[in-house]
Amino acid sequence: MNHKNGFNPLSRTTAHRRAMSRNMVTSLLRFERITTTSSKAKEVRKAAERLITRAKEDTVHNRRIVAKFIQDEKILNKLFTEVGPRMKERNGGYTRILKLGFRQGDAADVVILELVDYKLPSDSEEAAEKPAKKASKPKTAKTEKSEKAPAKKASTRKASTKAKAEAESSETAEATK
Repeated sequence: MNHKNGFNPLSRTTAHRRAMSRNMVTSLLRFERITTTSSKAKEVRKAAERLITRAKEDTVHNRRIVAKFIQDEKILNKLFTEVGPRMKERNGGYTRILKLGFRQGDAADVVILELVDYKLPSDSEEAAEKPAKKASKPKTAKTEKSEKAPAKKASTRKASTKAKAEAESSETAEATK
């Protein structure tokens, strides 16, 4: 008996299913976390885990096999240079599925499919990045004046357009009398 050898066709044609699987695996590897339905996640997980297993050993043969499935060169390089080495010690189970609930429109079971070692971006990291960006471009008196100048022009434009509109309305009111 051939148990557990089937797959879920997801009510799609073969070409559509294959393209969707490729796109979702590419997105999973790019963002390391995607939100989708439960049945799609279970199918994408199979393909993603096979590719990550291949990526653990960086050879030309493995790269060519994975390149048949992943068309984006940047994602292919990321898989072999970052994701594969991170999963070197693991024997499988590179992804996890977290249940979110049900979608509002059609009550589909929505889940998060993510790599096991995915870390949420914390507030402290974001706060550390913002001062670094501000420090790279120090403000001077000239830059502050140049930043404020367009705002003044915009306010005078608004005032002049308001004045024009009031003048026109008063002219039309006088003409009707």
